[in-house]
Formats: sequence, structure tokens, C-alpha cells
Amino acid sequence: MRIGELSRRSGVPVPTIKFYVREGLLAAGQLTSPNQASYDSGHERRLRLIRALLEVGGLSLAAIGDVLLAVEDPEQPVHKVLGVTTERLASPHRSEAGPELDDAREEVAELLERRGWRAEAHGVAGERLAGVIVALRRAGHGAYLELLDDYAAAVEPIARADLDYVGRRVAREDLVESVVVGTVLGEAMFSALRRIAHEDASARVYESDGDGPGADGDAPGAGGGAVVRAAGE
Repeated sequence: MRIGELSRRSGVPVPTIKFYVREGLLAAGQLTSPNQASYDSGHERRLRLIRALLEVGGLSLAAIGDVLLAVEDPEQPVHKVLGVTTERLASPHRSEAGPELDDAREEVAELLERRGWRAEAHGVAGERLAGVIVALRRAGHGAYLELLDDYAAAVEPIARADLDYVGRRVAREDLVESVVVGTVLGEAMFSALRRIAHEDASARVYESDGDGPGADGDAPGAGGGAVVRAAGE
């Protein structure tokens, strides 16, 4: 297909496609004449991935470039691709070094040990969690950390579901791409669902005709205790 058709099928403007090619995010098309190139379904698929990572995942073009390099490297283990994607998805909170941060890091390490999680306490995600812990305490909401284990228990089956989706892929290209999509867009989906659940829980607890929580006979959704306690976000 020519670039005009590629643009129509992918929803990406022609100037943007040319920009992605110049930046190395998209492979150049096969030249059919000095001024024309032909593109295939692989280009369309890559454009759709870039668009999703940019518009829904919120990644910068530089971050997308790093992720795509990892995806294209056949020597890169899938686990490492996941690590690169996680690192680019969110940088850790920047907290000044000190006793607060040291204590938070220790709490993260204790959480991982308590849950039996095989993850690095001082990795990007661990440092981000430590930064969140520090920020909560500085904001005067350290009590929110009582929900830490509830959150951990809630995300375990989600992580297993993510990997189950990934495991259905056979070809490496499909497998690696599903890791990227599941990590970036899966996080966006989880965040959106969490906010919807907050809206529902809040309505059940606080919109009961002024007679107090649960007065309308509706129990706060099963399994949603952590969300209800955190309502008011």
C-alpha cells in the first residue's frame, strides 16, 4: 500500500508517519520509485502500537523508541522487555534521601518478603512505591498505608491474568508485543476501572438519602472493602 492508504487505515496523518520514519520509530517503506514507497501490514501494526502507547499509555516518543528497540531485539528475553517497558512507563518519585526514604524502602522490602514476591525492592517500581509512601506521610495521610496489603492482594490475580494473556501468544513478535500492550495499556485500563469502582462505592456509601452508609440496604460491593475505605478520592 502507499503512504496515503497507510494513513487512512492506521488513522495516523501522513506527516506524522514520515516523522516516525525519520525518528526511527517506523521502518521505511520499500522504494518503488525515487519518490514513492510501498508499505505493508507490518507498518500498519506498528503505527497502531505507537498510537496506543502515545495516546492511551501516555509514553513519550523517546520512551516509545526505547521500548520498540527492546521489542525488535531477538536476543532480548521477554522478561527484560517487560523491565524496559516498566522503567519507561513511570519514573520513580523523586524524594530527597534521608531517614524517611530509607524507612519507606525497608517497608517495600518487607512487603515483597511478606508476599513472597520475586521482585527487586530497589528496582524502578520499588523505588516508585517507596516514593509514594514518603509522599503519603508528608501529606498527612500515612494511615492510607494500612491498605498496602489489600492493594497487593488485589493486584496479584491481575498480574497472573496479564501473563495468561501473554502466554497465549506463540510467535515471539506477538508475545513481546503483548507484553508491551499488557503492561502499558493494561495499567491504563486498571486505573480507569479503579476510578469507576470508586464512583460506584462512593455512591453506595454516601448517597443513601442521608441515612448513613449502607442505609439503602446495598452492601458495599464484595471484595471492594479497600476501595470503600479509600473512598473520597
